[in-house]
Amino acid sequence: MRPNLEASPLSIDDVISVVSAALKEDAPNGDVTSEHLIPAQANAMALLNAREPGVFSGGPVFLAAFKLLDETIDVELLADEGQVFSAGDLLARVSGPARAVLQGERIGLNFVQRMSGIATLTAQYVRAVEGSRAKILDTRKTTPGLRVFERHAVLCGGGQNHRFSLSDMVMAKDNHLAVLTAGGKDLATELRRVKNELPAGMKLEVEVDRLDQIEAVLGGGADIIMLDNFSLADMRTGVEKIGSAAKIEASGGVNLQTVAEIASTGVDYISVGALTHSARALDLGLDIEIQ
Repeated sequence: MRPNLEASPLSIDDVISVVSAALKEDAPNGDVTSEHLIPAQANAMALLNAREPGVFSGGPVFLAAFKLLDETIDVELLADEGQVFSAGDLLARVSGPARAVLQGERIGLNFVQRMSGIATLTAQYVRAVEGSRAKILDTRKTTPGLRVFERHAVLCGGGQNHRFSLSDMVMAKDNHLAVLTAGGKDLATELRRVKNELPAGMKLEVEVDRLDQIEAVLGGGADIIMLDNFSLADMRTGVEKIGSAAKIEASGGVNLQTVAEIASTGVDYISVGALTHSARALDLGLDIEIQ
């Protein structure tokens, strides 16, 4: 099944901004190796090869790593975003002035390896919960400055994006609730106040870590209730208590060995920080083709 990328946060402005900064960081005063070793008139062709199977993500970013150095470079993307590939597959072809091809190589690879690694890991989680109602969500546990790229990669793997930033929705976690109810304030009353103050359409999500918190949170009008670090037995009880009164998200203790059982409890969403904070860069290589 092809991923739905209509909601992707990735924009051309983001790509240009982030990739330009990466290129400047990598060669603040030019690529002295290529400038001294490679003739200015030399051309080269390089092939992006998959050295292991995975899910492709980051084509527009890979392209920009070369085009921002030299517009005359031709980058032919041979894999679509979200496409599953096998070891040995050819994913892209780059040709043009050799100095620019060599200078852009590391930056292009860094991004496409990282993004494809996230997409590949996400796809593994999505496959693990097939047949259940649960959707796999990312979190804000992203690399600073790269959130747009990493969230796009999650979509490429078939996952869904949670809130992009602190500005998108109210998400009351344990520390928020401790401050909110200081001095004996009633949780349900305080949540209803918050709910009434929100702009139209903005969601209220509340985290609970005990079953006895659910009643007050439901009374406060939460749109989404997060069951954090619940045992499977308590999660099933929580799902039954909440019913259709709110969407239910599971969080904590999620990995590829546990995610299917968590999905079987009937939750709507499972948030997985590992998608972005622990994904391994995929082994892709950019090899000069000798002619």
